[in-house]
Amino acid sequence: MSTLEQNIEKLHELLARFQKDGIKNRIAGEDREGAAGKFLNTSPVDKSVICEVAQGNSDDIDAAANAAADAFADWRDMPATERRKILIRVAEAIEARAEEIALCECWDTGQALKFMSKAALRGAENFRYFADQVVQARDGQHLKSPTLMNITTRVPIGPVGVITPWNTPFMLSTWKIAPALAAGCTVIHKPAEASPLTARLLVEIAEEAGLPKGVLNTVNGFGEEAGKALCEHPKIRAIAFVGESRTGSLITKQGADTLKRNHLELGGKNPVIVFNDADLDRALDAVIFMIYSINGERCTSSSRLLVQDTIKEAFEAKLVERVNKIRVGHPLDPATVIGPLVTEEHFNKVTSYFDIAKEDGATIAAGGTTVGDEGYFVRPTLFTNANNQMRIAREEIFGPVLTAIPFSTEEEALQIANDTPYGLTGYVWTNDLTRALRFTDRLEAGMIWVNSENVRHLPTPFGGVKASGIGRDGGDWSFEFYMEQKHIGFATGQHKITQLGK
Repeated sequence: MSTLEQNIEKLHELLARFQKDGIKNRIAGEDREGAAGKFLNTSPVDKSVICEVAQGNSDDIDAAANAAADAFADWRDMPATERRKILIRVAEAIEARAEEIALCECWDTGQALKFMSKAALRGAENFRYFADQVVQARDGQHLKSPTLMNITTRVPIGPVGVITPWNTPFMLSTWKIAPALAAGCTVIHKPAEASPLTARLLVEIAEEAGLPKGVLNTVNGFGEEAGKALCEHPKIRAIAFVGESRTGSLITKQGADTLKRNHLELGGKNPVIVFNDADLDRALDAVIFMIYSINGERCTSSSRLLVQDTIKEAFEAKLVERVNKIRVGHPLDPATVIGPLVTEEHFNKVTSYFDIAKEDGATIAAGGTTVGDEGYFVRPTLFTNANNQMRIAREEIFGPVLTAIPFSTEEEALQIANDTPYGLTGYVWTNDLTRALRFTDRLEAGMIWVNSENVRHLPTPFGGVKASGIGRDGGDWSFEFYMEQKHIGFATGQHKITQLGK
């Protein structure tokens, strides 16, 4: 039996429980049907039905908000060392069930096992990292003045909503939920309707690890019902969201009346700039990895290649050769690099850009075709002879599609790179240190890597500028979002107090 066949057999055993019982909402430690009924969850691999999923609405969100509010005080006041122990147990349980999580995620989203096996373990790393920050999360400063000893401290903001997307959903949900729990907040998680499986696994893992009932609640459903109700609920103090910029704007409006704090991790049309003095072999590896891994369905993908004109022809020739060798196939096959796109709607969106590229006058140098008719498969695609005014260069395609744009000078490269509504990441390839310093200083992006692909380091700030988001994840930046600053001033003597009415 091949590895693929073994993985499919394991998957069927794992899915049997979901197919029998469906996925319920989890509120205050209890399974609940959705107040709006049920919807079907299907696999992008072969369009088959995976299971029924509870469809939540404002009633379910209200119940979850009340549960989170009721559980907040006890979780907030639990000794930090005890909260740390629970979060470490969550991390250990994730590691123990990493294969189960990865297999379910592949079937649910179409992502290749090559990447999802690591994503599950990264989820454990998120919990372990933030668990280690629990004890000092409330630490503040001592700011002495002539008459007062001023101290600052931080306290958890309260119940928060976490809305996560369908691309690498398990890892991204832990990225948000782990620091919220470490800060002392309680959570309502609204996962993307297209990828509910591993959200269910996470809440089960957390409760089995000792997380008290009501501290983490999961409500499935659609953005216009459950998501809107979560953003508008008065007991929810903050919303952490990962997704499209359009939706981020809507979330801001929905939370305005209740003065929600928002952390929005949104879209990108990220440039990778390759100068002619770069290590071109390493640059080629990084360019390919950052757009064709994870199906190109990630906000930090380098979807615009800005390549200096003196190396354009040779670099693009090597790129075409490599792209044509990338394997598209069943996501549970360890040799697969690109699996199917997540939904029919997203498949139709991505493939529509094949015609748009031709209409714009670009060349489809590789790919630009679908694969089979069983699932939502597309070939990795490269557009060349493009310019930055084309739709393929301006709109977030969010698939395995790269647009190559030539430039001649450093100033031109910078102008093209910044000429976008987005500003999430940028990647610069050059061996000229002074150029790297100049360029990164003026590049409009929240995160920039020089001579590297995206290598995430958890203590560093993650987030974008312009239409790519508001706020930062990672390290102490996460606690700044999930906690409120408090100032307390202690008089150090009997300083003069102005007397009125005496």
